[in-house]
Amino acid sequence: MRSKALFNQLRQRVPLISVGVLSADLMSLGSDLELLKRAGVELLHFDIMDGCFCPMMTVGPGFVKAVKTALLKDVHLMIDEPLDKLEDYVAAGADMITVHVESCRHTHRLLQKLGEMTNANDPARGILRGVALNPGTPLETVLPLFDEVEMIFLLGINPGWGGQKFIASTGRRLGQLKEIIATAGREILTGVDGGITQDNISEVAQIGADIIVTGSAVFRGNTPMEGAKFMISAANDGAKGLNADKA
Repeated sequence: MRSKALFNQLRQRVPLISVGVLSADLMSLGSDLELLKRAGVELLHFDIMDGCFCPMMTVGPGFVKAVKTALLKDVHLMIDEPLDKLEDYVAAGADMITVHVESCRHTHRLLQKLGEMTNANDPARGILRGVALNPGTPLETVLPLFDEVEMIFLLGINPGWGGQKFIASTGRRLGQLKEIIATAGREILTGVDGGITQDNISEVAQIGADIIVTGSAVFRGNTPMEGAKFMISAANDGAKGLNADKA
């Protein structure tokens, strides 16, 4: 079901961090998610890998459904040919679904189908549709999809395994992407996923990322609440720098 309710909600609150659940201690997940919510986190990120599109295998729709949270479920499908799997993730409670343009033959058809589906958590909310681009994929690939997306994510690393260093050219690509979107006169959220640390999140936000995916930078510290508060504050500081440059 296409709806601007969720899009408008998020657009008013950017920059936002989307926290990767797979970096959490699953044995204390319930309490940690409550700490994230108290810290001001709104998005919970699920990296879905099938061992085919990228070398690692992670979780599926059963895990997405099993995670009980008031946070919005941001589902990133790094899987081959996701078209026939959309219904499973929508039924599992996904509020946002991002697919890779490199992963399917009929990306436009997939996005159209997703736009006709109903959010299982709140039918009025709609489901945000996103596409992701690997570091080596030309930005122009997304131009034919502008009518069918609300989000475009750039990967700051090559997908498949953690611990990689943020690819410096991602910042330049993000600036170019935002120019392309502005020239087209569209309203599309932009995001960066991969390699985000406490040291570079402010810089990424200053370039203009609306949604910044981060995992270990939140959970590898004293508490998830402290980690999340730091990342939110750093993102907001970066966005203030962007706005100051525009003034």
